[in-house]
Amino acid sequence: MNLQSYLDQMGVCYRICRHGTAYTAQDLAAIEHVPGRTVIKPVVVEADGEFVMCALPASHRVDLDELRGQLQAGEVRLADEVKLRELFGDCELGAEPPVGRMYGLTTLMDESLMADERVMFQAGTHDCAVTMTLADYRRAAQPEVAHFARHL
Repeated sequence: MNLQSYLDQMGVCYRICRHGTAYTAQDLAAIEHVPGRTVIKPVVVEADGEFVMCALPASHRVDLDELRGQLQAGEVRLADEVKLRELFGDCELGAEPPVGRMYGLTTLMDESLMADERVMFQAGTHDCAVTMTLADYRRAAQPEVAHFARHL
């Protein structure tokens, strides 16, 4: 199932837009002329052998120590590119949508994303993005909310 059919199935309102190539969430924010705090960056971690998708603003980074505490895990590390290609075979590497549920992963959303009403994220390619309300994102991704991100 691709992102668009998943979002349609979930009954959320969204807009897909094409843009110039953006390899990072911060690049996407710049190209779309939106604040980095409104662009969701997905970061996949392995916590005690289980993969978890972390959703955080482009303007932030994952605090692995804080995340380890939030997950009550002994070990937390970033997933490598080989595992990302395996988990997200339908996406370009680095353009995964922050909707872990589509891929059988738990999504953990940093509470700092709650500051804005609208969010944007890559739609599986480096030249296509999705915009929607935060409420619709939460309905589609069904994330748990936690505190694990630090401003860059």
